[in-house]
Amino acid sequence: MAGDPGSRRTVLSVDESLLGHNEEYAARNRSVFREHGLFVANVLSSPGSGKTTLIQRTLTDLAPSRKGGVIVGDLATDNDARRLADSGAPVTQILTGTMCHLEASMVGDALGGIDLSALDYLIIENVGNLVCPASYDLGEDVRIGLLSVTEGEDKPLKYPVIFKTVQAVVITKIDMASAAGFDRSAALHNIAIAAPDAEVFEVSARTAVGLDTWYAWLESRMKQEKT
Repeated sequence: MAGDPGSRRTVLSVDESLLGHNEEYAARNRSVFREHGLFVANVLSSPGSGKTTLIQRTLTDLAPSRKGGVIVGDLATDNDARRLADSGAPVTQILTGTMCHLEASMVGDALGGIDLSALDYLIIENVGNLVCPASYDLGEDVRIGLLSVTEGEDKPLKYPVIFKTVQAVVITKIDMASAAGFDRSAALHNIAIAAPDAEVFEVSARTAVGLDTWYAWLESRMKQEKT
């Protein structure tokens, strides 16, 4: 079956159809975002990289001048959504069940639960996975990949496809770098190979190290997308 050329063509045709369907929804989402003058960031990482903590800190710290909202993707439980709601920002949960990524149609459906006109920016916290989400445009303006110091410096080389799609890489939990034996030079070298055009930030959401630079970049991208 796998060696049958006809069967192989059928599989490729289905894959292209599915991705084409996603692109249609992504284009609709992008149109809605632009209509509301909304900056949208798709945050991607493996589980345990600190996505939720960084997003929560970002929402809280930017709140005096910028109003943010979040769409959270998880296989199960609304634990992250409840944590993020503590920031005071509107949060919508998407439970994907067995799916290891968010698709544009899911995001489009979730938009109905958010007053987009009241927001300056929207963060999409994708499902913790460094493989599947790479193929799915959600209509975002930027993709941001996270790499924690506890994960290993070679993550960008192991998962190059997703790192090649991001505009920024955030190295998280930098306050734990020494305890984790983190090789900063090796990590930066590997990021430069996998994501040569990406901005790189080294932050600790717990101690606030590096957050000012991170926020300045977000602010500049918000202004850039509105021009």
